[in-house]
Amino acid sequence: MMKAVVVTTPGGPEVLKLQEVADPELKEDEVLIKVAATALNRADTLQRKGAYPPPPGSSPYLGLECSGTIEAVGEHVSRWQVGDRVCALLSGGGYAEKVAVPAGQVFPVPPGISLKDAASFPEVACTVWSTVFMMSRLSAGETFLVHGGSSGIGTFAIQIAKYQGVRVFVTAGSEEKLAVCKELGADVCINYKTEDFVARVKEETGGKGVDVILDSIGASYFRRNLDSLNFDGRLFVIGMLGGAVTEIDLRVVLSRRLTIQAAGLRYRSPENKAEIAREVENNVWPAIVAGRVKTVIYKSFPLSEAAEAHRLMESSQHIGKILLVA
Repeated sequence: MMKAVVVTTPGGPEVLKLQEVADPELKEDEVLIKVAATALNRADTLQRKGAYPPPPGSSPYLGLECSGTIEAVGEHVSRWQVGDRVCALLSGGGYAEKVAVPAGQVFPVPPGISLKDAASFPEVACTVWSTVFMMSRLSAGETFLVHGGSSGIGTFAIQIAKYQGVRVFVTAGSEEKLAVCKELGADVCINYKTEDFVARVKEETGGKGVDVILDSIGASYFRRNLDSLNFDGRLFVIGMLGGAVTEIDLRVVLSRRLTIQAAGLRYRSPENKAEIAREVENNVWPAIVAGRVKTVIYKSFPLSEAAEAHRLMESSQHIGKILLVA
């Protein structure tokens, strides 16, 4: 048996309870990790409300990433050994003392990063690298706008984009959040509560617009995002905090040769996740080791205080990642 945070019934943070549950079963291509820490993602709050079910065959528990020590390896696993210090991208199950995960979604803890803090990297690194770099092909000398610059995704995206030689624009909702973005390397910081981000983007780019936008807002920003893009610009949508349904004027897309893409990580195949994980290890891990991409952790809670951690995330007062420590 092990302890895990259980969603006792779909609802608010108070439905999260730490309970005794059965250990995960280990498949032949998986490793069993004794969890040191997991990190919160917005998706966890959606799953808690009953709106984001885990993929079939995945752990029923919350938690899309973790760090810890390998406790057992499946018979088809060759790279990892018992005792290895790792972090991993999960389909679920991070809010627990143990989790089983396909071996291809496991990373070594980067040198210089503590075991606990390593839990803050897998989901943001795989999300940003797969969307912004693998699919939208952001490259050196281009311009990039990330909405929610002070979020876990945002604080990571700023740093990896700067490492790649990109000019970075961010939006955030307070001067304190924008100051952190600037400290992390953002070139243009826009307070969306007091400024029109389209006007500011145009002003800072000589009327052209940016090359790539990473957006977790969705419908309410959709038209403004298109208006903020340069010729051959790419919009990547990874969330719908501002709604899911919108209208599109195809003339705007056609005349400026725009690309609109959307994707999530959770429902991708294990093979696809493994491919992303290797790209991340090859391209992002060296930046972490070089000290160019740092962890941005706002607060850590014990597993038993998962409800409190969710309240903090839903207040949006945090900057960077929120951890749960097993």
